[in-house]
Amino acid sequence: MAASDAQQAFHSLEDEGRFRFPSFTSNDAVTLGLSIRKRFRGSNRHAKGKGLVISIQTIAGHPLFSCTVGDLGHPSGLGDTSLDSWECLESMINVTKRTGHSSYYVATGMRAAGMALLPQASNDSRPMGGSFPIWLENAPCCPIAVVAAYSGSSLDDHQLVVGTVRDYLTKIMRNSTGTIAATSVAGGPNGSVPVIPRHDQEYGDFGGESEFGPPRNTSTPAQETNKYDHETIHAG
Repeated sequence: MAASDAQQAFHSLEDEGRFRFPSFTSNDAVTLGLSIRKRFRGSNRHAKGKGLVISIQTIAGHPLFSCTVGDLGHPSGLGDTSLDSWECLESMINVTKRTGHSSYYVATGMRAAGMALLPQASNDSRPMGGSFPIWLENAPCCPIAVVAAYSGSSLDDHQLVVGTVRDYLTKIMRNSTGTIAATSVAGGPNGSVPVIPRHDQEYGDFGGESEFGPPRNTSTPAQETNKYDHETIHAG
C-alpha cells in the first residue's frame, strides 16, 4: 500500500533530522553533486530520455555546484532540459530557503492538510520534491545550504537527492575516527558507527550503481531491512 501524504511528510521530516553533516565544504558540494549526476545517469529514467538539472548553493545563494545532465538538442533526443528546468529548480530551492525544510516535505504536508498553495506562493516558490536542506550537526538554527535536482518527477527527484545524501553521510561516518559516534548520531558497540537506515520506498528506480557503495538489488522490503542491518558502504 502506498504511503499517505501525511506519512510521506513524516518520513521526509525524519530524514531532515537524521541526515546532518559534521561539516560542509565546497569540496563536499562538488562530490555530492557529481554523485547525484552519476546516479541519475545510471537510472531507467535517464535511459528513457529524461534530463536533469542539479544545483547546490549556500542558504544565502552562493553557488557551490551546478550541472545539466542531457542536451536539449541532442540528435538522440536524450535529455529534455531547458531554461524552464532551471526556473523550476530555483523555485524549489526558494521553498527550502523560506521554510528550512525539503520541498517534498512542504508539498506532501500541504496536500495532507488540504492546502493547494503556500501562502503568497508564486512561480518563484513551487512546493514540489527535489530540494533538500543541508544542516550541520552543531547548528540547529537554520540550514547552511541547499541541494536540489529537477527532472520533472517530484517523488523521483526527492528520492534521488535524499538517497545520495544518505550514502555520502554514511561514507563520511565510515571514514571518520570514533568521534562522530559521540555527537548527534549514537555509536554502536565498541564505539562503531552505525549505517544510517533507509525507508523501504527510498531511491525509487535509482537503484543502480552508487558512488559510495555496491549496486542495489531488487530485494523485498523485508530483505532490504535485514540487508541494511549489516551493510558496509565502501568509498568509491
